[in-house]
Amino acid sequence: MSDIIVFEAKKIITMDSNQPEATHVAVRDGRILAVGGADCAEAWGGGRVDERLRHAVLCPGFVEGHAHMMAGAMWKYAYAGYHDRIDPDGKLWPGLTDIESVINGLSSYEADLPVGDPLVGWGFDPIFLTTERLNKSHLDQISATRPIAIIYSNFHLMCVNSVALEMAGYDAGTNAEGVVKGADGSPTGELQEMAAMFPVMRRLGVDFRGLSQKKESISAYAQVAQRAGVTTITDLYSMMEEADLATMLQVTGQEDFPLRIVPALGASGNPAQIADKALALRERSTDKLRLGAVKLMTDGSIQGWTARVKWPGYVGGQPNGIWNTSPKDIHALAEEMQKRGVQMHIHVNGDESAEVALDAIEAAMQKYPWSAHRHVLQHCQMMGRDLLQRAADMGVCTNIFSNHIWYFGDQHVTLTLGPERAARMDAARTALDLGVNVAIHSDAPVTPLGPLFTAWCAVNRKTMSGKTLGPAQCITVAEALFAITMGAAYTLKLDSDIGSIESGKIADFAVLADDPTACDPMMLKDIKVLGTVSGGRVHLL
Repeated sequence: MSDIIVFEAKKIITMDSNQPEATHVAVRDGRILAVGGADCAEAWGGGRVDERLRHAVLCPGFVEGHAHMMAGAMWKYAYAGYHDRIDPDGKLWPGLTDIESVINGLSSYEADLPVGDPLVGWGFDPIFLTTERLNKSHLDQISATRPIAIIYSNFHLMCVNSVALEMAGYDAGTNAEGVVKGADGSPTGELQEMAAMFPVMRRLGVDFRGLSQKKESISAYAQVAQRAGVTTITDLYSMMEEADLATMLQVTGQEDFPLRIVPALGASGNPAQIADKALALRERSTDKLRLGAVKLMTDGSIQGWTARVKWPGYVGGQPNGIWNTSPKDIHALAEEMQKRGVQMHIHVNGDESAEVALDAIEAAMQKYPWSAHRHVLQHCQMMGRDLLQRAADMGVCTNIFSNHIWYFGDQHVTLTLGPERAARMDAARTALDLGVNVAIHSDAPVTPLGPLFTAWCAVNRKTMSGKTLGPAQCITVAEALFAITMGAAYTLKLDSDIGSIESGKIADFAVLADDPTACDPMMLKDIKVLGTVSGGRVHLL
């Protein structure tokens, strides 16, 4: 029989309603043996007390139900965002808050690039800048000979310079959705959604799949997660080729790897072939690599005006958004996944896309009943009470993009949706009241990975200007903590293994300096993460 380790803590928040708090947790073979006081392991013969965490507060390891493995890999490129960010090594990258600083920052980065290499930036978002929208003329100032592509923070848009436009064959004669043109009829440099962006990415060698599937990128992802107290995380649009799987199995199979990763296969193409691949991948799951779900893309980004919204549309009069997958294909994919028993995670930002997704799931459920599907609508930003009620009735989960309230709330009030619809965005309160399973997320690297910050957003609903956006949608600290633990674990069908600290589950803990249930709710985001425990192994920062 292996050794029993009893971790002592200042407090343990269990997320188990039968025993909400404790001071000790006994671990054997990487799983939780017992929870309670100092004597919790006596029935099992006692154990060795580990005092390393005695001054810390333990929570279940945080579960990030919507993130992307490129969160660690994107730092290969130039950061051009408005907000300060911290890279996997803990280095602070100051935000670029006006168009001049964006150009100057990228110019400095470009000066150190080898001759012939493209300049690729990421994290930029024009909605925060009051000057004219970034265009090819700005980027041509940086280089008229080197191709440049600046990927927006939402990853649904980019801006490129004249060299990159020429490489992709985009000119005044181009008639393609997503290639934005100016008053003179020529491309401005802005490209919207993947169909328009991909030709440039291919020619510049921007390969998110290849970038994120390298060993060092997977390790960087684990670093980012550990700093945030995350022990289980998704990669929510993975192509997962055989070589990728081999790399993932090798890296996650290391005994001291501190993270459980849940990739979702990108659902683009023939529905039957996608289901075949998802089911084959499921059979190759391991303890730290959980496979078998798929991710469907529907619309785009609200702040990029590419999300599909219902009447009355965008307040600025912009045309409705872009379908990344047509409604017809969404229905076909939903029917096949439901028929084959494959769980779906479906990207829905606008309310029109959420309605189409629910229509597709409902039609598939009527044809192929499967009550345990736990399909998840991801982002859910504009879902009103009517759509959330449908989700509750159908057993559909929601993973709500609460971070948007702080990062883009002010802009949604004035520029995209108007005050009334912005006030009900990311409606976690309504969803919980209707009985919908709720998780909340960061969509890293769109916003930084940090479940305590995400919880802070859902609890306080503060915008960057300090306003409370939609106070009726605020949730409690307890509800927010549940959403980043058990709520998220449920969406991944892992709630029998993780999400709470109770006997039989995997010994995954977040190690915190303070008690999130005892602090001022406005201080949630400031609680320091000291490290994690993964499968009983301590990983302190």
